[in-house]
Amino acid sequence: MFRATLNRFLSKWKLYRHRFVPWMVLNLSKNEKTLRKVSGRSQDKLVPDEEVCSCLLRLFWLLHKGNDSQTPSALASRTHEEFGTSALCTREAMLRSLGFCIERKPSTLPFAGTGVFVSKGVVPKGATVAMYPGTVYQAYEPILLQSISNPFVFRCIDGVLVDGNDKGISKMVFRSCSGRDRLGPLLTSDTSWLTTNPLNPLAVGQYVNNCSNDKSANVCYQEYDVPSTFPLELRQYLPNVNYSLDTFQRPLRCVILVSLREIAAGEELFSNYYTIIH
Repeated sequence: MFRATLNRFLSKWKLYRHRFVPWMVLNLSKNEKTLRKVSGRSQDKLVPDEEVCSCLLRLFWLLHKGNDSQTPSALASRTHEEFGTSALCTREAMLRSLGFCIERKPSTLPFAGTGVFVSKGVVPKGATVAMYPGTVYQAYEPILLQSISNPFVFRCIDGVLVDGNDKGISKMVFRSCSGRDRLGPLLTSDTSWLTTNPLNPLAVGQYVNNCSNDKSANVCYQEYDVPSTFPLELRQYLPNVNYSLDTFQRPLRCVILVSLREIAAGEELFSNYYTIIH
């Protein structure tokens, strides 16, 4: 019994430790090869926001074209099984618009659990490969309860947090905020990433594992604020929502993953869980 409990704890710790600041500080020198370093905040973006927006619009318009016969309310009321039947369609839309597909599968890393792989096509360097879904918290907003035993809290450079956990209280908070922000029949965010078959196939970035000395990073995180000009009818595919209603007027923060090199079909995606900014 004790050994089984210890093994479960160690398994969770290996997933969580890269987000535990004291552990990170103590282990920076040991993990020199897995660190990502940039000379300043302005250098943290590999591709311009305009390119990111263009990529998202290509995919979202194609997804929307496939769903234009259904109202947002009908899409929101889909069951998990109904989302499953459309999974092939969303992957086909991704392949047509971006030239590649990604999917979740068991990771090649021991004890890592789920990972994200390129299943079809080739990812070019500098491409938007995935999105990090979740509830967006400003630095001053409470997230203590949601963060307990939660390895999916992503911290942006300016202190904004994104909770990408698709279970428990985090799941309930996202659904609540998403329902609060809908404009009549129009959805302004996508809750399907909380299921096993997200309508937006990019919304699996929280399952990308940290690189190691043996498996170098092939993607990195980049922050992206959705502009006010982003089409209203396409916001239903954004897998992020602001926690507080008073932040509704500010640009919605999204985190994307950008490819550092060409990535072939069959390869697993690996990122750097922490970046040093000089």
